Amino acid sequence: MATQEHPIPRFPAGFLWGVSTSAHQIEGAADERERSVWDTFTAEPGRVKDGSTAAVACDHYHRYREDVSLLAGLGVDAYRFSVSWPRVRSEGGLDFYDRLVDELVAAGVRPVPTLFHWDLPVAFQEKGGWLERDTASRFAEYVSLVADRLGDRVKKWITVNEPAEHTLFGHALGAHAPGEQLMFDALPAAHHQLLGHGLAVQALRAAGATDIGIANSHGPTWPASQEQPDVEAADFYDLLLNRLFADPVLLGEYPSGLGELMPGDVAADLKVISEPLDFYGVNYYSPTRVGAPQGEDIEFGGLTIPAELPFSVQEIENVPVTDFGWPVVPEGLTELLTAFHERYGDRLPPVVITENGCSYEGVDDQDRIAYLDGHIRALHRAVEAGVDVRGYFVWSLMDNFEWAEGYARRFGLVHVDFETLARTPKASYAWYQELLRAQR
Repeated sequence: MATQEHPIPRFPAGFLWGVSTSAHQIEGAADERERSVWDTFTAEPGRVKDGSTAAVACDHYHRYREDVSLLAGLGVDAYRFSVSWPRVRSEGGLDFYDRLVDELVAAGVRPVPTLFHWDLPVAFQEKGGWLERDTASRFAEYVSLVADRLGDRVKKWITVNEPAEHTLFGHALGAHAPGEQLMFDALPAAHHQLLGHGLAVQALRAAGATDIGIANSHGPTWPASQEQPDVEAADFYDLLLNRLFADPVLLGEYPSGLGELMPGDVAADLKVISEPLDFYGVNYYSPTRVGAPQGEDIEFGGLTIPAELPFSVQEIENVPVTDFGWPVVPEGLTELLTAFHERYGDRLPPVVITENGCSYEGVDDQDRIAYLDGHIRALHRAVEAGVDVRGYFVWSLMDNFEWAEGYARRFGLVHVDFETLARTPKASYAWYQELLRAQR
């Protein structure tokens, strides 16, 4: 892949440029916090492809000042990180985030915390985790603690990250922590994460926050053909992975037929889930090509798609792929955002791309530069089409622990040597640095 020669068009004044990470993937210092479901999961043989854990990861907990210097040198406006709920439950755990936020503010980088990025404390998992309604209430209590401590310096907040993936991979298919294989019995985990989001919005408002959003993953769903079985399978997949998580937040309702499958007083819960937001975060990586079930398990994108699901995920032909095997389709981002703009209208708040990135090896990572170049241009086309987009965050600042893939996938603008923990900015770091200078 090669970047286009003409400059990327300028985005509107005040557009927020940043990078993202998550606590479990970079912090390390696992012995200085409570255990999370990911600690339990990675301790089980065979769960992580290279047998690794995030006990040390990038050791960001001890090297955060060096990492903030990298952020300042990059020239980003904002840094999206996540707060570890297990760390906050440990003695002095909030002190780390106090220090991190102070360091960011001093460097002129806006802190943007995500309050849940998949690392549920084991203590709550033992009581049923996200399958239990009480977890949403406990989440709101934790959010209040964090907001009270950091709210004088933090202005932009994200409640939960990718509840769709945490439900599908963690509770339905068992590929991620907590490793449950419940299939459609995992739906309560989706509802309770969304309820936790709504309760967190209320807790943040009570603490005085005025800039709150969620980070939902979305992508266009393309039918494998125009034959009715493929179209129906694609519609169902889109319902399950896109609308199930967007409609309750933006419209205050579940797609037809799904609300009856959720636990509790769903109508009352939806009023909480649809608390008004100041922005809607979108994590975008690629479209998904979906067809009718093929009668056998399918290996795709590092996952096993069971034969009993009412759809199959299929390869998108004639497009480049990342080292992870994910298709590179920048125009899918334009398609997604314009479709959301049309579907949700004035119910869609301003959009922030809270994650977009790719896995490639090497420090001279020209393929990553081409990927980011293409996707940022696609984002600008969505702006030109009338979508109110306010920000873009690259995933990720640095190479990290990539969940069930271990350290085999590198998404960072900064290379991390996981033996020495040395940080080395890649070619994409310098490219993004120049882009940011040109946008100002």
